[in-house]
Amino acid sequence: MGVITLISTWLIPCFLLVVLFVATWKRVPTYEMFVEGGKDGVKMAFSLLPFLVGMIVAISILRSSGALDAFIQFISPLLIFIGVPPEIIPLAMVRPISGTAALGMTTELIGTHGPDSFIGKLASTMQGSTDTTLYILTIYFGAVGIRKMRYALKVGLLADLVGIIASIIIVTLIFG
Repeated sequence: MGVITLISTWLIPCFLLVVLFVATWKRVPTYEMFVEGGKDGVKMAFSLLPFLVGMIVAISILRSSGALDAFIQFISPLLIFIGVPPEIIPLAMVRPISGTAALGMTTELIGTHGPDSFIGKLASTMQGSTDTTLYILTIYFGAVGIRKMRYALKVGLLADLVGIIASIIIVTLIFG
């Protein structure tokens, strides 16, 4: 275990030193390139800010308005009939939108039901089997100026749906 800790502690600093030495050897203006990269990073952060604010506002409206709770109440009988706990649906709906909100929901589910409960295991599996598709498309496509997402949104949401369904099936088969 000590070797892995030693490697992980020194790997990045050694890599940075090697890059600096190679750049200096090739007579690249390393400090100027570093400053230029920092400027580009700040510009990128400011260009992403409107997209991030939009996502945060949309998630807040969805949760605060009660629309999410009303939808879950509406489909609860069907979910119970097919063996899906209704408590997991907010996580399934929010996960493609925001990883932070989904992590908060997962933490809340695990805190309420316990990490070894069916819902706790399902929430954990679902968290690891899906991605923040809308967040990724909004941030990365917006950052590079892509306006037509074409098939990326459909394929991303389909992959999330498959991950959610697979999570439910696998957790039910293994822990059901």
